Amino acid sequence: MKQIFTTIVLALIALVAPASAMASGHDSGEKEGIDAQAIIFEHLGDGYGWEVPFNHHKRIPLPVIVWGSDGLHVFSSSRVTHGDVYRDGNAEFKIAGADSPYKGKIVEIVNGQEVKPAVDISITKNVCGVFIAVILCVWSILSVARWHRTQGMKGPRRMVGALELVILFVYDGVIKPTLKNKAGKFAPYLLTVFFFILIMNLLGLIVIFPGGANLTGNIAVTLVLALMTLLITNIFATKHYWKEIFNPDVPWWLKYPLPIMPLIEVFGVFTKPAALTVRLFANMMGGHMIVIVLTLLIFIFAAMGPVVSGATAVVSVIFSVFMLCIDVLVSFIQAYVFTMLSTLFIALGQEEGHEKHEATEKAVIPHNP
Repeated sequence: MKQIFTTIVLALIALVAPASAMASGHDSGEKEGIDAQAIIFEHLGDGYGWEVPFNHHKRIPLPVIVWGSDGLHVFSSSRVTHGDVYRDGNAEFKIAGADSPYKGKIVEIVNGQEVKPAVDISITKNVCGVFIAVILCVWSILSVARWHRTQGMKGPRRMVGALELVILFVYDGVIKPTLKNKAGKFAPYLLTVFFFILIMNLLGLIVIFPGGANLTGNIAVTLVLALMTLLITNIFATKHYWKEIFNPDVPWWLKYPLPIMPLIEVFGVFTKPAALTVRLFANMMGGHMIVIVLTLLIFIFAAMGPVVSGATAVVSVIFSVFMLCIDVLVSFIQAYVFTMLSTLFIALGQEEGHEKHEATEKAVIPHNP
């Protein structure tokens, strides 16, 4: 539904924006229409600075760390904002413009040509946002551990109590029923990834520092998380899991002479993390985009008179607040779904086969003659 609604609203903007631009240009002869697409992708994309609310001409500077033609260069991103060229020693750097193949990236000017540095490990907005999310995640989990280390089994209250409630909800509701006796082995990873995604989702809904970074709406972040699940699933998998991939228990004509089912099973190994990646990325990107689009409608309709712009402002604000409230719930749901699917994929890798499962049951449950 989010994606459908976003498409409809974007189509509306595409129809209305040219008309508002024409009306604005006709009245003043100088003003230009709002470039909705540029504004949307600027907010959702990465950058070498952190935007200041209500004044996007100013940014909180972040460190730029690149390896140029003559070695390492470290400087503040404030030196290359607004198209400025910064000279550091014998090297010149700038942020590539919209007409450059390196749009939005730091480039070195060599003989009048823009050259991408050999190594760019700058602390961008998304990188800094990940660091903040990691710190908050570690602090949250350690606060629960610290409470039980000092207070024993006494029930925690306030924030620590809420965190423990969420931990028990995920562990008792998803991890333990699915992984059973192996829950303790994989629970640290699964709980960590749940809180990490939840914190990143919630930080993305905050418009001021330290929030505002579109982390889970960045497919690189969701891909790394999905790859972690892929590695854990396959590294700790049982022999039965690999046997079912390369020699599944199906009729022989599905395996010989053409390995149809083994190819499908191998393909499935990689489609699982792909589904994790796209699901989280698309849902969070769609939610952020809807809020931005609803806000932009205020400025797009501003050229149509005070009555239309006033009514649009009221409707846009109401729907924006509504969508932000929905996104808070979606932030929890998406973290929960990612953890649940990761748990299921890991559980599939822990299958022992029917014979071993029956032997285990006989050993646990004594036979009554």
